[in-house]
Amino acid sequence: MIGKIVLIGLICLLVLLFFIFVPVGLWISAIASGVKIGILDLIGMRLRRVAPAKIVLSLIKATKAGLVIKVNQLEAHYLAGGNVDKVVNALIAAERAGIELTFEQASAIDLAGRDVFEAVRMSVTPKVVETTLVSAVAKDGIELLVKARVTVRTNIERLIGGAGEDTILARIGEGIVTTVGSAQTHSEVLENPDEISKLILGKGLDSGTAYEIISIDIADIDIGRNIGANLKSLQAEADNKIAQARAEERRAMAVALEQEMRAEVVKAEAEIPRAMAEALKSGNLGVMDYYKLQNVQADTKMKNDIGTGANAYAESKNRE
Repeated sequence: MIGKIVLIGLICLLVLLFFIFVPVGLWISAIASGVKIGILDLIGMRLRRVAPAKIVLSLIKATKAGLVIKVNQLEAHYLAGGNVDKVVNALIAAERAGIELTFEQASAIDLAGRDVFEAVRMSVTPKVVETTLVSAVAKDGIELLVKARVTVRTNIERLIGGAGEDTILARIGEGIVTTVGSAQTHSEVLENPDEISKLILGKGLDSGTAYEIISIDIADIDIGRNIGANLKSLQAEADNKIAQARAEERRAMAVALEQEMRAEVVKAEAEIPRAMAEALKSGNLGVMDYYKLQNVQADTKMKNDIGTGANAYAESKNRE
């Protein structure tokens, strides 16, 4: 009796393990949906560490949509680290929109790290991206702050290896700066903002990117600073400082020259007593001549003192 109970228990355990290991429910769902897949294929998925549910449900979805996809293709993409569900959704969306997209292209785009389903959606429904305020200066020195709205759609053929939205926005900003900078006055840009869009579109800024630019619309233009006037003011201030520095340099040179000349005078005056002594010694100057010279100097000094005192007295009277 105990042996029968143990045997029944083992049989139940084996059956339970069988249903846990073998996804019978998925197999029945696949057969009911018209997907040709064997029970051994599902067991093989378990052994290859592939989630059978992801493969079978995606395969059912593709079959119902009329797509022909093999189990091995989905398994290979899953094992490569791809998102099977997104690839199938993208293929269905592309088929409904009439966009030519193969499984190989979709899986390659998915493995490249891009959202393949979102890419197909953007091919059908273009996306609008907006630039930040771009600062540009016209030739008259007035700054303009420009914001643009760019309508783009995905280019499936260039999606692998193509640049993203940031590159598009950077090129648009560069085009705005170039266009405004080539205008003679900021008024020209304000009067015809559509000229910015025309010039930028003509440059083919979407080359090498994963997107195609449909339109560029100028959303807003604001007048900023007078850059030209500020630069002229700064230049004038710099020129003034340079002129002051040169004037100070000339003054210092003049002072130095004056000091040098005074030193020469002092040096010459220091030679006078020696020259007079030599003249007296050699007989070229007599004693009486020397005394007369002294009297002349004393008389000159007295007259200078009297003149100085008279001038000081006159100034004091004037103050009173």
